[in-house]
Amino acid sequence: MAKTWVSDIRTWSSPDLSDDGVTLLAETLTEVLGDNALLGVPSGHETHLRMPLMDFHRLKSLIPNLKFADDFDTIRNLRLVKSEAEIEKIKTACEIAGRAFERVGEIAEAGTPMKAIFRDFQGLCLAEGADWVPYLAGGRGPLGYDDVISPATNDPLERGDILMLDTGLVYDGYFCDFDRNYCVGSCDPRAEGAYHKLLEAVEAGKKVARPGNTARDIFDAMDQIVTGGTGVGDVGRLGHGLGMQLTEWPSFMKGDLTELKEGMVLTLEPGIAIPGGGLIVH
Repeated sequence: MAKTWVSDIRTWSSPDLSDDGVTLLAETLTEVLGDNALLGVPSGHETHLRMPLMDFHRLKSLIPNLKFADDFDTIRNLRLVKSEAEIEKIKTACEIAGRAFERVGEIAEAGTPMKAIFRDFQGLCLAEGADWVPYLAGGRGPLGYDDVISPATNDPLERGDILMLDTGLVYDGYFCDFDRNYCVGSCDPRAEGAYHKLLEAVEAGKKVARPGNTARDIFDAMDQIVTGGTGVGDVGRLGHGLGMQLTEWPSFMKGDLTELKEGMVLTLEPGIAIPGGGLIVH
């Protein structure tokens, strides 16, 4: 920590089973804020307290004159709009993933177990410049896949399968988040048609991803393509914000009226179910 720009660093020997920094934190808050101050704690969607709830209750009891409240979305609003430096880091993360996706043919073919593909794809991401790969999901099947969140199995790829890999790798503290779909040999025309419809949906979402529109506008544009505008699907949202967390605000769904602003970084993630088969996401 002393290597950073922060000059006031206060530490304790941790873990301390009787007082794991709580008293030190209470003393620091009192020193910095004084009595009768209002302290905002991020409390809404996509936030984490990052301390045990028992310690948080004890902290409040140690400084009863300090008033705790939510942060009125201060942190969310700051994170919504990225600086040019942040955008460059996210762009680099995406470029690293793109290069890894281009090399999937080196590690996957008919007969390759999914577990091996997952391990080797993470290796490709690291080889192309990722700092680490905290998130990797995928699926396989002849008409799409059953889900996109289960761990890999030893089931081998088969000819005619659609293989999907979805990664959230990190570069210098910032995530990418996107997937690619591959066909092993020739694929079913129904799967190919669904895939092209997803490409169409992404383009529709991109057209309305403009300052002044809302997150719901993007959802409606993509949903019009994948469901005909019914708004009914297995996934609650069709994309989200991206940055220091894999998922950030906003969410592309009916209920999110967040106004889009220049500098936001957004993922467009439509999915479509194939009658008699699975689903494909892009």
